[in-house]
This record gives sequence, structure tokens and C-alpha cells, in this order.
Amino acid sequence: MPHVVCAYGEIGHSALAELLDLGADVGLVVTHLDAPGESIWFSSVAELARSAGIPTIAPGDVNADGAAAAIAAAQPDFLFSFYFRQMMQRRVLALPSRGALNLHGSLLPRYRGRAPVNWVLVNGETETGVTLHEMDEKPDHGAIVAQRRVAIARDDTALSLTRKLAVAARELLRATYADLIAGTAPRIEQDHAAASYFGGRKPADGRIDWTCRSEAIRNLVRAVTDPWPGAFTFANGRKLLVWTVEPRRVTASAVPGTVLAEPGGGLVIATGDGAIELLDVAFEHEARTTGSVLKSSAGLVAGARLGASGDAT
Repeated sequence: MPHVVCAYGEIGHSALAELLDLGADVGLVVTHLDAPGESIWFSSVAELARSAGIPTIAPGDVNADGAAAAIAAAQPDFLFSFYFRQMMQRRVLALPSRGALNLHGSLLPRYRGRAPVNWVLVNGETETGVTLHEMDEKPDHGAIVAQRRVAIARDDTALSLTRKLAVAARELLRATYADLIAGTAPRIEQDHAAASYFGGRKPADGRIDWTCRSEAIRNLVRAVTDPWPGAFTFANGRKLLVWTVEPRRVTASAVPGTVLAEPGGGLVIATGDGAIELLDVAFEHEARTTGSVLKSSAGLVAGARLGASGDAT
């Protein structure tokens, strides 16, 4: 019997590609239309499915009658969800004869919910991974089938970590698929008391709070840097996007958000516990540049303040 695969994004593309490489019978792919205005940096699930000759749909609601009927018509044994963006209701989850499985980008039960790759970086974690688990009507709640651990390097960004997780997803499926088909793959109940849940992130969540520790600011920047919308602050009343930073040791202390006078001319800003240098920046709708160039061109002299709400001081 065929599988139905609901997938989107880089990890969704990698997971579908691995199933196809394993010779899986995928009878239907359910994906999303690309959202207007979204930065589409990732590989297309729809194009991969079409190139493999697999019928593909992109419903506005996977739980609507038409989508549910299309899934039912495929008569799936398994339904796989690989970074699909919609929660499935009970009637859809009940359609596959052997179960519905989701691939989540964390080591469950930690980091349930949206945007786990961003949240683990914001929180300075040193390890994450991918988890294949049974789906129920609660997010990332069902029994675990398999996990793959992934180390987080200090210089990882959301993009590099997503690519690591995409590789881990393929490895997990390669190691697990035969057991799934044989019916011998484990089902391990999650420790719900140890669970943590994080919601979706918005571009506004990239605002820099200069009272935070330098390392916390660095973690925020790498969690939302390009191709995500970027961390930001305000300088001279203009939104300043911050793409790369690095903590710096300084001898002088100042109010957080203050431009410091440091040798070398870099754009070094006081934080809650020291200072951080802005290495790669851009005013909104302008080309990226170095912090030192922007410091000179924007007249950000020592003692100037960067704000977090649009009113520079």
C-alpha cells in the first residue's frame, strides 16, 4: 500500500527525497503553496514530487473535505508529516491503516511547538535533533519511534542548523524505515512532565534588548539571521538590521545600547554584562555593510545610543 507524505521546506524536501531513495511507494504528496512575501530559500517539495511523477495537492486546509477525500483515496498505510505547517484533525489522522507519523525538529519532549530550530539557538542549547513520533491531536505529543541527535556548534545559525537537521532526518529514516514496514519499530511514550513548549516566532521577536548578556544577544542574532528576517535595533531613528555580532571584552562600562570608543573603529555596543561588536549590518532597505563602515557613515560616535523602539537617544 502507498504512503501519503505531507511535507514542506528544506527538511520536508530531504525527508521525502530519502523515502523515494529507499524505494517507498508514495501515492500522494500534500504540500503548501509558497506564501507571498516569504523568503523561499529552501528546496521545493512540490517540484520533487512532480519530478517523481507523484500526484500532488496544496490545499488551504488539510482537514477540509476535499483534502481528506484525496488522502483517503490514496489508501495509505502510513501518513508522514515532514515539516508540514498545519495540525491534522482526528479524521485525517485515522485515514492511514498503520498510523500517522510526524518528524519534529527537536529531541522531544523538549521544544514542542513551532520554530524549534530558532528557539534552541535563542536559548543557547548545545544539542538538538530530530524525532519521529506518532501523531495525535496535541502538538508533538505522541509516542516516539526514533530520534537522531545533532550537536550545535557555537557558530551555527538557523540556516546551518536546519541543514544539519535535514541530513539527520535522512539518516533517521534510513535507519528506521525497514522496521516501520516490518512492524517492529518501537513506540516509546513521552515523559510529558519533562515537556517544554514554544510558540511561533514573528519578525518583531528579533528586537535586540541591549540590557541582555552579550552571549544572549549573539544567540538571538544567529537564531534569526539571513534568510530569516534578522535581529534589529534602531539608530538615528532608523531600523538597523543586525546579521552578525561577536562579544568583545572592554574595560569601560556604559549604559546598555551605548556606542563605545574602542580601538580599531569597530561598532561596539555596551550590553548588560559587557559589550558586543556589530560586524555585519544594514539599515532597512539598504545594502549590507560592516559595522565600522556604518559607524562612520551614520555618525555613530562614542556615547550615541541605539534604541529598541524606534526613538534613538
